[in-house]
Amino acid sequence: MKVAVWYNNRDIRIEEVPRPGTGPDEILVKVISCGICGSDVVEWYRLPRAPLVQGHEVGGEVVEAGASVKGFKPGDRVFIAPKVPCMECPYCRDGHFPVCSLVTERLPGGFAEFILVPRALVEKGTYLLPEGMSYDQSTFIEPLACVVRAWRLAGVREGQTVMVLGCGMSGLLHVKLAKARNCRVVAVDVDAGRLEFAGGIGADETILASGDDAAQPAGGKGAKADVVMLCTSALSAVEEAWAWVDKGGAVVFFAVPDPDRTVTIPVNELWRSEIRVLTSYYCGPPDIVDAMDLLAKGTVTVDDLITHRLALEDIQRGFALVTEGKESIKVIVRPNG
Repeated sequence: MKVAVWYNNRDIRIEEVPRPGTGPDEILVKVISCGICGSDVVEWYRLPRAPLVQGHEVGGEVVEAGASVKGFKPGDRVFIAPKVPCMECPYCRDGHFPVCSLVTERLPGGFAEFILVPRALVEKGTYLLPEGMSYDQSTFIEPLACVVRAWRLAGVREGQTVMVLGCGMSGLLHVKLAKARNCRVVAVDVDAGRLEFAGGIGADETILASGDDAAQPAGGKGAKADVVMLCTSALSAVEEAWAWVDKGGAVVFFAVPDPDRTVTIPVNELWRSEIRVLTSYYCGPPDIVDAMDLLAKGTVTVDDLITHRLALEDIQRGFALVTEGKESIKVIVRPNG
């Protein structure tokens, strides 16, 4: 079978490897659609494990099921979580599923014609796709679940104002969730085209950022945001977050700057204003369930975010599109045509 082996963003090789056999507790899944995530192109995050087969936004069809597998059979349409928490350690009991200390199994990279799903993921991380949900739509389950989790951590309430800094694919999902939950949403980006798109999907206000100096809001309650979602790694956006968050509000680092960049937190100002600074990384089982429900009911629609569908052999172009971020929103790879 063919796999796309990632060495870096400019060196992705299509290689032939043996198609894996299926053990008694495993399932073999034919990958129909796999999205390229923004984190896939972050080299400082991925290079320590290179070379590797990436891809964790997977929708596929079960083609083989081990003799001991219950609940799944050939022909089933499934989504598989990239990893699953143990649900028993202190972190899981406190709801911090993404930092579970006992995660041992991870989803093999989805940029491949087939993936062998290990037992832990079969039992706790494989979900039947709802009737009517396409494979392409299923690639949004994990990223939308991450957005749902960020909102859960921030405690966003109906009627509040949410500012989204960075209108890439994740930022646009935040805009869509804001509208679904009856919040006022302000979208900020350095790209006028992305802002126009954000306005078209429901942003109540759009602000074109310079990328250099933080914009300064007018004073008064309602002029600022109850929650600021940082969906870009730009340091200028971090400065904007401090300027725009209202008293009693929260700043959520949904994306982070490169590790060699220094983030300065104005802790004295935040302390006096009772502002929370949060980080949100990955998602947990409750978030996946909520995301699937939002997509299945059409509460959050995603077809308009898909700009490119590529064959596995064209994955190098896909990574370039996502890295440049000018012509694409969501790029989906279809390893089997």
